[in-house]
This record gives sequence, C-alpha cells and structure tokens, in this order.
Amino acid sequence: MLSHAEIQHVFQQLRSGLVPERGLDAYAVGVEKPRVELKRQLDLVQHSGGTVKFLRGDYGCGKTFMARLAIADAHAANFATSFVVVSDNDLRFHMFDEVYRKVVTELATRSCPRGALGDILDRWIGRIEEGMIAAGADPDAAGFDDRVRAKLDEDLLSRTGGKAPQDFVKVVQTIFALKQEGELAEAASLLSWLSGSGNVGATAKKRAGIKGDIESRDALAYLRGVLEIVKAAGHPGMLIVIDEAETILRMRTADSRHKSLNGIRQICDGAGDYPGLLWLFTGTPSFFDTRKGIAGLAPLHGRIHFLNPSGYTSLRQAQLELKPFDAVRLKNVAVRLRELYPASDRQRLMTLVSDGFLDQLVADVTAGFKGDVGVVPRQFLRQLVNVMDLVDEDIDGFDPAKALGFRPEALSAEEEAAMAGRQAEPVDPADDVPIPAEDNW
Repeated sequence: MLSHAEIQHVFQQLRSGLVPERGLDAYAVGVEKPRVELKRQLDLVQHSGGTVKFLRGDYGCGKTFMARLAIADAHAANFATSFVVVSDNDLRFHMFDEVYRKVVTELATRSCPRGALGDILDRWIGRIEEGMIAAGADPDAAGFDDRVRAKLDEDLLSRTGGKAPQDFVKVVQTIFALKQEGELAEAASLLSWLSGSGNVGATAKKRAGIKGDIESRDALAYLRGVLEIVKAAGHPGMLIVIDEAETILRMRTADSRHKSLNGIRQICDGAGDYPGLLWLFTGTPSFFDTRKGIAGLAPLHGRIHFLNPSGYTSLRQAQLELKPFDAVRLKNVAVRLRELYPASDRQRLMTLVSDGFLDQLVADVTAGFKGDVGVVPRQFLRQLVNVMDLVDEDIDGFDPAKALGFRPEALSAEEEAAMAGRQAEPVDPADDVPIPAEDNW
C-alpha cells in the first residue's frame, strides 16, 4: 500500500511526462522477468566482485522505469544507490570527476533519499565507536578520539588494500575531528569536497592538509573509498544507474564521444575490482549496435555484444533487453493507475473511465503514432491522468467518451519521428569508422 504522499507523487510526475521515483511497484506490469534478473545481479555483487549490466530497449520501452524500479529493489535490500542521467551540459561522461560528483551527490539509502554520504560516514564512525566500546574502551577516556581516528585509517587501509588516495583518508579523519570539536561548518565544507565539489575554500582544505580538487584520473580511486565506507556502514553494496547513455551519441565532437565510450570500457574492465558495486547503464539499440556507439569500439563491443540466436535472448547476458509495450500491457498499466487514482467519487471515475474507454484511448493514441504501441506510453499516460483529473474535478459537461481524440503535446524527438514514420537517429556514414581504444583516467 502506498501512502497518500507517494500516490500524489506518482500522478504529479506522470502529469509532467516523467517517471516517478517512488511508488512504481503499484503499476509495474510485464517487467517481472527483467526485475528478477536485476535482483540476481544485486545478489551476485553482494557475494562476489562488482559487475556491469546494460538495459537495452527502444524509446518508450520503460528503461528509466525499470532502472528506477531497480533502485527501489536495491533500497529494499539495504543497498546504497545513485541515479545519474547522462547530459552534455552538466555531465560529460568522459570527465570522470564530473561523473564522480554526480554519483556521490545523488547517493541515497532507504532512509536518506539524496546526499547520503554524510549520513553513511556518520554510521560508519558510529559502528567503529560501538565496536571499540564493546571491546572495553572507555569513550570518556583521554585519547579515545585519537584511537577512533587510527581505527578509521586502519579500516580504510584494510578494505581498499591501501588503494584509497591519501587525501581521501586525510579528509575523512579531519571531518571526524572537526565534528568532535563542534566545527560543523568546516566539516560540511570538507564533506562537499569529498563529494566532488570544486567550490570549497582554501581554509577548509588547509585544515585537512590537502590542495586542489578531485581530478578525473583519480576519481575511480575515490569512488572505491566511498564504496568501502558504504559497506562499512552496514550496506551490502551499491547500485549506480547511468541513465540515457545514448546521449553520448549526440556529443558535439567525435573525440568527446570516443572518450566517453572508452570510459565505459574502463569501468567494465575494472568492475571486478569493486566488490559490492553494480553499474547499470540504460541505452537504445542505436547506442549499442551502431559503429558510432559501442559497436565501433571493438574491445567493449566484443565484451558485451548482444546475442539473439533465432530470436531467443537470455536475460543473463550483459545486455538485458526490455520488450516494447503492446496494447494489452498498456491497458493493464492504465487499469492499475485507475485503481490507484485518489478519486473523490470512485463510482463516477469507474463509470466514465471504463474499460471500454481505456481500450479506445489505447487505440487512439496508438493510431496517432502510426500503430507503434512501443513509443506511446509517455503520451498515453499523460492523456490518461489528464482525463482522470477532469473527471475528478467534475468539470461541467466533460464526457471522456466524447472528448476522445489524440492531441500530442511536448513531443520528444523520438515521438516526433514515430509520428512522421521515420527513424529518430539516422546513421551518418561519416560515423561508420572504428573507435580507437584509449585510457582516459
């Protein structure tokens, strides 16, 4: 059962054509098998090395929905998570310091929905203090804090095999010391630095004995440190979602695109060295299968190549394929949302937004997209929620059956292409060249 606030969140997001961050379970239809596979991946990383999984599907298949659902399932299993959307404005994937900053800024747990690093750090320190007290240490004795700092250093050294950057260790120790001294503002500044911020004053850095900011070539080592703190705080691991990876294909220069794809290759190559960490990338078939994308980078393509013998695909291969919506699944989602809708007069809602009306709405929206059911979910759900809103508001004279007729609004490039009966991303022959393999970090 969802709370009132969660139900309101679901419908407010759908009104804007967005995927809700909470309450997805209430209308998750037709995703049972992919969901089981992603839970299997979480179990694997919890008991072995880290790994990378790719969600593959055309526009409208529900990749972002599935990724958000994976986040919810990870929280239910007490994992820490981070949901990052690739952008060519504030997140250039070939600049891994930017990726690191986004990952840590969006770090979440089931009790802390965003910016959870501080809470995780406090929980880790608390567990260390509790362990020392249980072993007989007196928390009021002189030198107890110094012993805790030494234990923090020892714990990080042991967990990372000595691979955590020295500045990482210095900052963690200094944050602890500043909090013990009541200098919370300075501690918060250093926490911002540890989260990848480039706007931390020199005074705070001087307190920790560090200079400069976290650079791209060092960011993966810092991520290893964050991962180990996450696990030391009592979480079995961490899920990082990189959504809309196909944005990389639209980067302005081939050099930026090549470096970003090579960054993904390096993450895949090094994933096993990050036990407890699952990376989940979402992307369209053009991102995976064209030479402008992963298919052009032979070392990466060879590793995650999508296998589809005679039309049969295993969910356990590197790329997890999501099937497009069909009319039946679309109606089932609509029925779930109708049940969830907080109507003031439920009988009136069920009468006016009947099963027959839902069938006709599916047909109308699908017809508007030239029969392509797979691309319609976002527009369909916006139309559906708007109709239910009008019914619930009891607008004089409004009859859903008479108001039927698809009126698309705020179309995406993919939706415009579907309505025009063309491909959204035509392949440029100039991009049909091999991508050189190179290390960025």
